[in-house]
Amino acid sequence: MARRLLAEGLGSFFLFATVVGSGIMAQALAGGNDAVALLGNTLATGAILLVLITMLGPVSGAHMNPAVTLVAAARRELAWRDAAPYIAAQLACGILGVWAAHAMFDLPIVQASTHARTGPGQWLSEAIATFGLILTILGTVRHRPAWVPATVAAYITAAYWFTASTSFANPAITVARSLSDTFAGIAPADVPMFIAAQLLGAAFAALTARLLFDPAP
Repeated sequence: MARRLLAEGLGSFFLFATVVGSGIMAQALAGGNDAVALLGNTLATGAILLVLITMLGPVSGAHMNPAVTLVAAARRELAWRDAAPYIAAQLACGILGVWAAHAMFDLPIVQASTHARTGPGQWLSEAIATFGLILTILGTVRHRPAWVPATVAAYITAAYWFTASTSFANPAITVARSLSDTFAGIAPADVPMFIAAQLLGAAFAALTARLLFDPAP
């Protein structure tokens, strides 16, 4: 268990640091062009997901996401008693990753975002983004397990662009990004609805996966 929690913590640290750090770098270099900044942020996130899931997947499953952990527990692929420590490691180490990104770019370490992300379009985006992520994971695990790192990285890369919210699809990173007043940030007041939409999308994905991928009873 200690090894699995270390894997979840390290994975979340590097994933969250990459999302925030690449956003800071992209915005600094893009000269005010948000499309270029988002492209830089997207490519870095997709790349680190491929690396982390390939490296840490055999240790802990490389969830790095409470929605993934809760679905795994609901499907009895992870013991419920292990879900809370997983989520705690993801959130705590992910926040450390955000603070590390701030420190690397000489920004105040403790911040609160002022980047408003709210409204029905944003909430629908998060539900759809999380639905697609969970379905991608479950379907690929079922049929092409060796492809999980690539398919998750490719899905998130695409979802950054086809969703209005840029696909957070992760309750822990949503909380962590509320602590960063940078390109990747989200205002703290907007976090609860994002998380509610993410969990709803994850639940529907789990039900859909049971119909699509699980063996017939």
